[in-house]
Amino acid sequence: MGDGDRPQSLTVAEAIIPVAALILLIALSYYLFGDAGAAGPNQIALVIAALIAVVIGRRRGHTLASLNEAAAASVHSGIGAIFILFAVGALIGTWALSGTLVAMVYYGLQLLNPDYFYVTVVAICAIVSASIGSSWTVVGTIGIGLMGISANIGMDPAITAAAVISGAYFGDTTSPLSDSANLAAAAAGADLYAHIRETAITSSVAVALALGVFWWLGGPAAAEGTDKAAVIARSFTISPVLILPLVVVVVLALVKVPPFTTIFTGALAGGLLAVIIAPERVAAFAAAEGVPYALALLKGVWQALASGYTSTTGEAALDQLASRGGMASMLTTVWLIMAALAFGGVIEKIGALERLMDRVIRVARSAGALIGAAVGSVVVTNIATADQYIAIVLPGRMFKSAFAGRGLAPVVLSRTIGAAGTPSSALVPWNSCGAYMAATLGVPTFDYLPYAVFNLASPLLAVAMGLIGLRLLRAPEMAEVVASSAAREG
Repeated sequence: MGDGDRPQSLTVAEAIIPVAALILLIALSYYLFGDAGAAGPNQIALVIAALIAVVIGRRRGHTLASLNEAAAASVHSGIGAIFILFAVGALIGTWALSGTLVAMVYYGLQLLNPDYFYVTVVAICAIVSASIGSSWTVVGTIGIGLMGISANIGMDPAITAAAVISGAYFGDTTSPLSDSANLAAAAAGADLYAHIRETAITSSVAVALALGVFWWLGGPAAAEGTDKAAVIARSFTISPVLILPLVVVVVLALVKVPPFTTIFTGALAGGLLAVIIAPERVAAFAAAEGVPYALALLKGVWQALASGYTSTTGEAALDQLASRGGMASMLTTVWLIMAALAFGGVIEKIGALERLMDRVIRVARSAGALIGAAVGSVVVTNIATADQYIAIVLPGRMFKSAFAGRGLAPVVLSRTIGAAGTPSSALVPWNSCGAYMAATLGVPTFDYLPYAVFNLASPLLAVAMGLIGLRLLRAPEMAEVVASSAAREG
């Protein structure tokens, strides 16, 4: 064992072991438990993989205290995402209570053509996400309503979830308001707007592919939307006023209020609207006999925020749609994220990913191979650390000198890590993004993954651009050298 004050570097084999152990354990979990693996078995797999990483780190001279601190710091870095998850759970609960959720479904049934439903979902989510720069906000608001519409007209929930995610991540990669786009530019040392222009190339092609695929996947609805809308109208008093909480969320997002504040304010707006529009429903849900009416209303909203709303209209399909939400509904997902972040913190501390990336950089002989290596490293980091921000920053730091050494402009690196890191994060079940999407939309990650065209295409397009030499912009100094050399040869 190395000196505890100066830990030794890992061998390549040691760096691979914890990541390979995680992949094998997760695969075994899904084989044994299926989709139920996310309810506990996957978390156990992450903890065991983290312990394997701890043993390797200890052998190389890291102290248990330092590894513990690394795990705790990594979990702390995810607190923001955890609170957003809780806010989304609260929002779903009060929007179900107020009727906002069913109103979104009602108007969607009236306005959306089922024959073009999937492609319309992609377009709506792409436009809104490009405006506000947040895939999480789009999925946690509009996405919930679109999933409800999908269920009521018999569309495939996995394809619908993938369409929502494909559209939502278009804006997350191309909007200057996106935190991940800003981070990718900063990690590579690129100008933000130059990064947005370059990323727009891959993202525009990827969303065009998504629109084409989802148009092809579309077809006649399996159920009649008019009949479903009539059922909703009999049980709820539908009015445009019910959409106000959604308007509140969109406006706050447009003015760049932080996501947690935006979403939780939307949840409170839903609760207030429920008290104003349907106080009898709130009081009945509270079941608070013997307390003042005002306190019964408070209890009903409080209960919806905490544990969600349970609908009792007597219409089975409608009750299934409107019975959901609450912060408590997100606890299993939070457990998954915390276990994954702890694992990611340990393997980052012991230098496993840096060791693997260093070896990959050494064998990348061409600019195209270097870009492919960067994309692969970003995806592996998303898998290993469960955090899209680490998956952007760590490869950005590791590949920065290699890209500069090849004379490539910083924007080439920022475009590469942005196109790979942000979209691929939604495809990893234990990544904070993948866990959020699955929990919010109610569809397991591996179910929607095959249809998430934008998220699959974006990293592949980044690799393709590198291999064919497209938009391999040179650093200003190198550009002058290339131009001078060309002039002399001419």
